[in-house]
Amino acid sequence: MRLVLLMIFVLVVEFPLLAQDKNNSPKWYDRIHLGGYMQVRYNGLFETNPNLGCEQCDEDWAENGGGLSFRRLRFKIKGQISPRVFFYFQPDFAKSIGEAHHVGRLKDAYIDVGLDINNEFRVRIGQSKVPYGFENMQSSSNRLPLDRNDALNSAVKDERDLGIFFYWATKKKRDLINNLRKAGLSGGDFGLFALGFYNGQTANHFDQNNEFHVVTRFSYPIELGNQVIEPGIQAYSGNYVVTEHSPDIEVKTNGYVDQRAALSFILYPMPFGIQAEYNFGRGPEYDKTTKTIQVKPLQGGYITVSYFIEKWNQQFYPFARLQYYDGGKKHELDARSYTVKDVEVGIEWHPLPHFELLAEYTFSNRRYEDFENPINHQKGSLMRIQAQLKF
Repeated sequence: MRLVLLMIFVLVVEFPLLAQDKNNSPKWYDRIHLGGYMQVRYNGLFETNPNLGCEQCDEDWAENGGGLSFRRLRFKIKGQISPRVFFYFQPDFAKSIGEAHHVGRLKDAYIDVGLDINNEFRVRIGQSKVPYGFENMQSSSNRLPLDRNDALNSAVKDERDLGIFFYWATKKKRDLINNLRKAGLSGGDFGLFALGFYNGQTANHFDQNNEFHVVTRFSYPIELGNQVIEPGIQAYSGNYVVTEHSPDIEVKTNGYVDQRAALSFILYPMPFGIQAEYNFGRGPEYDKTTKTIQVKPLQGGYITVSYFIEKWNQQFYPFARLQYYDGGKKHELDARSYTVKDVEVGIEWHPLPHFELLAEYTFSNRRYEDFENPINHQKGSLMRIQAQLKF
């Protein structure tokens, strides 16, 4: 009799509650999150040389500039729509294509598929950041200097490409990486070990030679008291087809050797920080002696020092960066030949939640030469200012 009463109680009372809990469980669309950031810049303050510019850095710098500009205008949609499936989508509306400005272009569109219940092993499919260089993978909304360094960023224009990447990290280390990312410090959740292949022509460009680039990376964040250090090593190899070239230059249709390796060392700013990377390798570069594009050695890197100050319920990040690069930039006209020696000093100020101001003074010494401009060495300095909204 008691068993019968218990069964009736479960059917009449507990079963409807269980059904209600199931009906009230979050749907996949309840797990979607919206975010983004907007950056407004002015590059012409105290400018000493209007011919000095950096195509890779900011298209509104130098003679094409002269006013306020949007550097980035991005919206991101992401979500862990099931325990082992994550998606991420991010367009940018600050780009220019010809005479059209503020054109929407795809930045990220990928899915992560977990291979185990804790997602310690993952496969990322789609257009995403290539795991090469800490600063390349770090969000521009968190980076202190206004632009990425020439040395490592010249490896992957826009930091992204269409590919398939395998990532591995223990749950404990993933939690640490995500905590650093939420604090605005980490480069993102790219695991401890990465291995993948990608088209190799950079983001939003089709493959040109039916050959993939291969990349691998290993890094390991270590907690030392209240601070965290993260050494890393990475490398990639492939053949790059130069598509931007002068009519008088013949290029190899199957591409040029494109290989690099890099070392990274990060001491997260808690409160003192150091970020240093150096890469070396070989790749396509314009040779003005022969007026051709040749495979030539390249090398360069940077070091950024910073300090975190919290006062009056506000945050301040003074910083300085020294960078050097000697080599070609495969994605620019004729794989333009470069020698870069820059010093940047600045401060980032967070006066209000979600709002930041940054002022940076740049001292630049750049040689950048191609077929149309074979003798071009520019020096100068300027102050650049940026306002950022992040949500």
